[in-house]
Parts: sequence; C-alpha cells; structure tokens
Amino acid sequence: MAALRGDRMPRIGVTGMWSNQIHGLRFDGSAVAAAVLRSVIRAGGEPLTLFAESALPPEERLRGLDALLVPGGSDIDPRRYGQEPVAAVSPADFAEQDDFEAGMLAAAIRIGVPVLAICRGFQLLNIEYGGTLVQDVEADSPHRNSVHDVELEADSALAAAIGASSLPVSSYHHQAIDRVGEGLRVTGRAPDGVVEAIEHPDAPLIAVQWHPEDNAAADERQHALFAWLIEEARARMGRDA
Repeated sequence: MAALRGDRMPRIGVTGMWSNQIHGLRFDGSAVAAAVLRSVIRAGGEPLTLFAESALPPEERLRGLDALLVPGGSDIDPRRYGQEPVAAVSPADFAEQDDFEAGMLAAAIRIGVPVLAICRGFQLLNIEYGGTLVQDVEADSPHRNSVHDVELEADSALAAAIGASSLPVSSYHHQAIDRVGEGLRVTGRAPDGVVEAIEHPDAPLIAVQWHPEDNAAADERQHALFAWLIEEARARMGRDA
C-alpha cells in the first residue's frame, strides 16, 4: 500500500448506486462493488461512498474530498442522449441516479478534482458532452463477457499511468460509445474499433469502458489506474496545503 502523505490518506468519493434490493437489508440501499473499494484502499486511498440524495450541491459535496470515482452500474436513460430506450436497456432503480452522477462529474471537472470513471461512469461522461451510445451491442460481441486487448494512444495520460501501449481488459458491457462527446479525446480502442478510453483535455480525468477492479489485485497495469487517481489526489492535496 502506498504511504500516507501528511497526516491523512487521500479521501476518494465513490458514487453509490441506489438499488431496490440489497442482500441483508430489509429495504433499498446504496451499493458500490467491493472490488472497486478494495482497489482504492490498495492504492493508498480511503474510499467514501456518496449517496445519491443530498441537500448539498455537488461542489459542496466535493469539499474535503481529494478525488472522485464514478464506477459501473445500471444503464443510463437513453432519453438523456435523445433516444427512446430499446427493450434491452436496464435503467437505474432510482430515477435521479443519472442526474446525481452527472452533477458530481461536472462539478469535479469544474473545480479540478481528479476523476476516474469506469464503465457506466465512462458512458455518462460521454453523454454529458453530447455523445451517444449503441444501446445494445451484438449478442455475440466480445464486449459482453470476455477479456480482449485495448490499444492505447502513446501520448495519453492513460498510457503514461499504465506504462504500456496495450493491455488485456475485463469486459462486460452490452452498450458502447457511438458518437464521441464534443471535446473528449479517444485514447483507447478495442480491436473491433469500439472506444475503450477517453480523456478530458483540460481536466485530470481518465475514463475507461472496462473494469480494472476485476483483476487490479493481480495485474499491476490495472492497479495503475487506481494508483494514478491516488497520486493525482495527493498532488491536489499538496497544492491546497
């Protein structure tokens, strides 16, 4: 585990998914994949789950946090990008989930809070910049449940963080980027051309379609994404000191 800087670990806000049913609870609850939280801890951060409702505006919620992580989860409402949902779309249980995470993303970018966005977070970022999605990829697509390679742009923050120009990734998503959001840079693609990574040119932000948390414990290249987030958080802590 990375060493502490100053008197505390970087605090990483992780958006929780409001779910109608969670094992062990009588009613609904808020959930984040344990693998995501463990990956943050392993990289030297302290994850703090953010509930989808709050009386505070997003920028106020980010006070005291050093970075933001928006993980995978349910599908985003296609109406958000001007389309009617197809039968395969499975939206979030909580109707305001998309607004919650979009608001946190936008606030983090505005005030320079480092961001790692994974799967759903990656897709939501693209939508918020005017992009669209393929709502349901082909049934035999390797993206639905497999490991496939991703080629990275050599001069990207992602390639620098990982220290490689390509890597195998854990992929299980039935949607994919169609039109790329305005101003976002594609920094990784699968062999079939599907966009797998995007970056914001004016913000410390990396967004990936795959799930690095699946094998971050065993693969340093996947762990490097979480390590990048923690290092960016520490850098911000130093500037704010």
